[in-house]
Amino acid sequence: MVIGILKEKNYKRVAMVPASIKKVEKFGCTIVIEKSAGLEAGFADSDYSSVGYSVLERTDVLKQSDVIVTIEPIDELDVVLLKQTALVISMYAPYQNEGIIEKLNQLPQAFVSMDMVPRTTLAQSMDVLSSMASLAGYKAVINAAGKYVSMFPMMTTAAGTIPPTRVMILGAGVAGLQAIATARRLGAIVEVFDTRAAAKEEVMSLGANFVEVEGATDDRGAGGYAVQQSEEFLAKQRALVQEKALKANIVIATAQVRGNKAPLLITEETINAMKPGSVIMDLAASTGGNCAFTQNKKTIHKNGVTIIGDSDLADELSQVASTLFSNNILNFLHICIQNGSLHLDENNEIIKSALISKF
Repeated sequence: MVIGILKEKNYKRVAMVPASIKKVEKFGCTIVIEKSAGLEAGFADSDYSSVGYSVLERTDVLKQSDVIVTIEPIDELDVVLLKQTALVISMYAPYQNEGIIEKLNQLPQAFVSMDMVPRTTLAQSMDVLSSMASLAGYKAVINAAGKYVSMFPMMTTAAGTIPPTRVMILGAGVAGLQAIATARRLGAIVEVFDTRAAAKEEVMSLGANFVEVEGATDDRGAGGYAVQQSEEFLAKQRALVQEKALKANIVIATAQVRGNKAPLLITEETINAMKPGSVIMDLAASTGGNCAFTQNKKTIHKNGVTIIGDSDLADELSQVASTLFSNNILNFLHICIQNGSLHLDENNEIIKSALISKF
């Protein structure tokens, strides 16, 4: 069986790195990879060819492969070159991409969306959303520090004392927790909002202050995701966010609800009242953003506040992001391949959840 790795058209990352690919040999598979696929992630073609893998043109990879692995979904021109029995593993985001499952069901190939892997203990090693979110949380703080007009730690000098930066983080999921840890390492004072009561202990263990808003909807059955909240709760949350935002220098916004538009937590009124020089990093930009004025992949300036919308920050850390994604894929392939053949056992909850379109 041949597994093909393509060069991403809009990302610097590559879906599998040489170290992980070497382990796929144990599954009884052959690997082919498109020319320059890993170059922007720090992996030369020679890194792949030197360990015995074929580096080919894109059309040849598509035609020869029984399994195609990408981060960004391939387009229709690529699909027509595939074997009808090929499996495509990618990130189709069906919760956001309305109608994609119906569209894929019209094709003869099978499709796996790695963002549909359940967020359970058993599937943890395949959870690409968590892998990428942890990097995004780190990078959000680093980028915010680069744009901020002062510095994070308190410093006492002969010329005077510099107070520590105050950071407010909206959402204590994987990205939020990594943002807390990074901001704390840099010496900031950190306050955190999250609707999930279970997040409080984790937030406090990282040395941040958990800001609680009463009246949140029960989220115990949501599989670790935030759930849609009532408008009354959101109004109370926005009021408290505004109160805290007026004291904050940097806001890292990560709050998203799966399958819904991101909640608006930072209003125009709040932004107009924030300190000039403040920075907002909105990681929820691709689903509408937590902040008024947010536009994905753009930097907006309002009333002296810098608002940066970016939901793909992991791509700025292309080498480590590729390595983590590759390990997630390797672990998924381990449950899909037996003796060199594809075995999509839908009795396996992980495969059943991720397989969004069958042969």
